[in-house]
Amino acid sequence: MKQSNGRSYVLLTLMVAVLGAAMLGGCDVTIGDPKIAVNLPAKNNSPDGMVLGKNGNMYLSTFNFADKTVPGTIMYIDKNDKLNTLVELIDHPDTERTCPLGIDFGADGNLYVADAQAIVGAEGAISRLLKVTIKDGKAVSVETVVDGFNFSNAVACNGNAVYVTETSLGIKDDTGVHHSGVYRFELSELDGDKPIMLKADAKDSHLIARLETRNPVWAVGANGMDFDPAGNMYVCNFGEASIEKFKMNKAGTKPLSREVLVKGKGMLCTDGMDYAADGMIYVADFLGNAVHQICPKTGAVNTLAKNPVSDGTGGRLDKPSEARLRGKRVYVANIDIPYDNNVIDAPHTISVIKLKGCCGNCKKSK
Repeated sequence: MKQSNGRSYVLLTLMVAVLGAAMLGGCDVTIGDPKIAVNLPAKNNSPDGMVLGKNGNMYLSTFNFADKTVPGTIMYIDKNDKLNTLVELIDHPDTERTCPLGIDFGADGNLYVADAQAIVGAEGAISRLLKVTIKDGKAVSVETVVDGFNFSNAVACNGNAVYVTETSLGIKDDTGVHHSGVYRFELSELDGDKPIMLKADAKDSHLIARLETRNPVWAVGANGMDFDPAGNMYVCNFGEASIEKFKMNKAGTKPLSREVLVKGKGMLCTDGMDYAADGMIYVADFLGNAVHQICPKTGAVNTLAKNPVSDGTGGRLDKPSEARLRGKRVYVANIDIPYDNNVIDAPHTISVIKLKGCCGNCKKSK
């Protein structure tokens, strides 16, 4: 298995982040009134990526941060908010565990999953992209189709391609800049019998975009990602508390231009995001323990929910990492991992925020 110095850099980053978290200050503000949509089993205490399926089910990735014996699992929340299991994923042969984060359905109807081995401290460039083959609504197989990520994170499918954020490109930079990026793969080249092995040191041809993060405490780069109906790509830069907009060429193979849509404005970070059917962006703010609604026309930020660090009782936010819209309700995955002065504790929940109509931010656009 290919090894990379990038993994040591990622682990050092996480250690520095934990030690320096106090510099950011606590969240002492409460906004909104999220409720519990779903209580998760104790073994699935680390929910993260979500995607709304064409059948109306909200699909969800879960793993157990503290227990390596629990396999990563894809679950789904049906229209009645009942939780079901779709499939247990295949463990990595080196670590004997799976750590699913971002998920999305490709144009082929199959589900693609980022297996972020780095989040639990695995050494080496061994994070993966998995393919769950779906037939008649059921999972029939799980395969590794791309190997060699340092920290695969978000997955977003657009056209006949799968895009994956690489939270660390594994490049050592003495200037304090953290490098991350986005990889793109054609569906036709994703073959479980011949997995793609990424080249080290950001030299792989599948890398189509690079991001830089200048945060001495949270040197964490590309995270959440999604596309708008016009094919523009939006990428969260976690440590910059920003979302970058990439105007793509018609084929979706490379950016033609880029701009920072929003940065800061009350957000402490930008984790998982959803460019939703209502034309708004929803983003989870892990450090701020908050969920924000962002107008893609103006960059205006409307905080939907925010509360001090909690155990999640009653639906309060508990280190949210993903926010997804279904109908008029925003579902929030509370990943609840032990960073930024947080501890893993019950209950393990998916919160839900009911929208109360347009916030008016987009009306301010020119």
